[in-house]
Amino acid sequence: MTVYFIGAGPGAPDLITVRGLRLIERCPVCLYAGSLVPEEIVEAAPEGAIVKDTAPMHLDEIVADMVAAHERGEDVARVHSGDPSIYGAIAEQMRRLDALSIPYDVVPGVPAFAATAARLKTELTLPEIAQTVIVTRTEMKASSMPEFETLEILGRSRATLAIHLSIRNLTHIRDTLTPFYGEDCPVVVAYRSTWPDELFIRTTLKDMAEEVRKAKITRTALIMVGKVFGHVEFRDSDLYNSDFCHVLRNVGKKKKVAKTG
Repeated sequence: MTVYFIGAGPGAPDLITVRGLRLIERCPVCLYAGSLVPEEIVEAAPEGAIVKDTAPMHLDEIVADMVAAHERGEDVARVHSGDPSIYGAIAEQMRRLDALSIPYDVVPGVPAFAATAARLKTELTLPEIAQTVIVTRTEMKASSMPEFETLEILGRSRATLAIHLSIRNLTHIRDTLTPFYGEDCPVVVAYRSTWPDELFIRTTLKDMAEEVRKAKITRTALIMVGKVFGHVEFRDSDLYNSDFCHVLRNVGKKKKVAKTG
């Protein structure tokens, strides 16, 4: 028996990995985060399977269902949204399973920031513009941020930012990042990327709070900040440069032909 922590992806049912879907199709128990995982994904569970939405459940109740499945010798598909390694709250579940000697495995999923970049047809790293992507959040009532991961510290990098769980903290984000990025820095507020009701607001640090207020978005949104989202000039990458040599492509080296006669 194994508990499988499965990343369901950002929302579109066909963005789950093949491995994740096949596990859901065969596991007799499916525990899923119903507020963020589309029903079409868990409908793939086998006939007669126990399928339970864990949104209204607390940790002890969820683990109790895993323990019961373990006692029956039944595999569990524990389905989370996006990629479970990012704000997935799986570490505390795995810690409980370790203490109970219940085996588990993790199946990665498409994270929201990658899905948003795909929907926007945008590369998050452009030569000489940004070569770093920071996935972070801001401090809210539920939990604080580590001392050295405040938005002010991270903002000094001027990297591409993917800010989660912060749609109600826009004024703080604007005030903190403007000294580093400038008030005209491009921002994309992505609401439910890849879902049928997805919405993308292209704006700036200066105007994002007002634009979000007009759109009446209060949850389930990702804030993307960085120059890569604007109309910027950048040079071609060296990766496909005809004059650039690497181990798989030797440029300028011609075969020496032996002279005869």
